[in-house]
Amino acid sequence: MAYKYSGRIIRAGKAWVDNDQIQHPANWMLWDDATKAAKGLVWEDDPASFDGRFYWSAGVPKALDDVTEEDDTITKGLKSQAIATVKAQAAGMLAPTDWYVVRKSETDVAIPATIATFRAAVRTASGTIEAAITAAADLDAFMALYDAPEDGNAPINDWPEEV
Repeated sequence: MAYKYSGRIIRAGKAWVDNDQIQHPANWMLWDDATKAAKGLVWEDDPASFDGRFYWSAGVPKALDDVTEEDDTITKGLKSQAIATVKAQAAGMLAPTDWYVVRKSETDVAIPATIATFRAAVRTASGTIEAAITAAADLDAFMALYDAPEDGNAPINDWPEEV
């Protein structure tokens, strides 16, 4: 929130010069609203806040689904972006234990039960999260996936504990 003169922010407690080169005093904030308006000062509220994860600007939501542009390029929607992130997170969680799978394939040494259970839990969680993303019918439902309850993880981030 600020007063502006010809697009410039006029700071409280600071003298300022108008376009006619007239200097105004530092105590200009004491002027009444009519005097401020007569001098060309305009009050501007701060822009409305918005969550950049879901909106381009205040009141302008990002698309949930992919959008095909006029030139046939495809802009990925929030759902596609979120699913790609989930897949990358799952891959990152599985990567440290991939060597157990390779060892099993090459030498037939068993994968420890804790590792196999963890890997299955990651794949299950990934599937559950992706299904929840896909099922989000509108932006409010999609945004609700990011809301964490007091005693747990947000649905979009409900992964098993790493081993």
